[in-house]
Amino acid sequence: MKTSRTKSGYVSVAAKGILMGAADAVPGVSGGTIAFMTGIYEELLFSLRQCSTSAVRVLFQSGIKATWQHINGGFLLALFSGIILSILTLSRVVLYLLDNHPILLWSFFFGLILAAVWSVIRHIEKWEIGVIATFLIGTVGAFFITTISPTTIETSPLIVFLSGMIAICAMILPGISGSFILLLLGMYAPMLLAVKELQFTTLCIFAGGCIVGLLSFSHVLTWMFKHYKTMTLALLGGFMLGSLNKVWPWKQTIESVIDRHGKEVPLLQNNILPHTFETLHTQPAYMWYAIILMIFGIIMVIALEKIGTKPADH
Repeated sequence: MKTSRTKSGYVSVAAKGILMGAADAVPGVSGGTIAFMTGIYEELLFSLRQCSTSAVRVLFQSGIKATWQHINGGFLLALFSGIILSILTLSRVVLYLLDNHPILLWSFFFGLILAAVWSVIRHIEKWEIGVIATFLIGTVGAFFITTISPTTIETSPLIVFLSGMIAICAMILPGISGSFILLLLGMYAPMLLAVKELQFTTLCIFAGGCIVGLLSFSHVLTWMFKHYKTMTLALLGGFMLGSLNKVWPWKQTIESVIDRHGKEVPLLQNNILPHTFETLHTQPAYMWYAIILMIFGIIMVIALEKIGTKPADH
């Protein structure tokens, strides 16, 4: 599905890419969730699927301009420009908040994802047994993933490439965070360092893995939406609901590790109630601020829904 746009339309797409990039920087939040809420998810999958051998055939038969139109190049360029810009700039703000105000940041994302579950499953017209079972499988699967303890592996070009392949699949899958997958693989800190220090070789290898993962996994998702749309929506809604376990604001760290910079990094955490958090950590739980931010996250989803349902600029 292609959509014709004016310049302002592409600016809107780039803005959605910026939101996706900021979300992808946080372990537990998926850029795919943002894409779905803003109404560009299926167009993204379609455009990625077009970047195949058919694009090479069009290139030799009809030239660069026809190929650019074939892959919906304007849309992809605007979107990924926004994502890259966000990861290089806005994500720094998100990561600062993650380090210094984690409860408030997680509260906002908790409300956002909670409302996103509704955003997805409201498109399901009939809840049959198979649909309910698929939703529960997605919920349990995502919940289980969030309980896995991160591992520590030796960084190598092959590991970086494979990490890019796996993480990018999660990044375009609503409810599963690519950053969290990197955390599980022990590659979140190394890749974050590569972005901050602009380690060109590492970033190129990672980008290569991302490209391979995107072009292959997008075909799977497109096929699922085409043939089993209701089941796919139920599965994605379940993924989002199960991922809420990761973004619960109040946590107790059970196990941690000291990274190369001397910073304590949590490995295993349990969700606890605000009152328990205050007792264990002897610091405020900011419960009312958290509730306000959760509500703000819900309102933002509603706003993004309205943006996503607006007619495209022609």
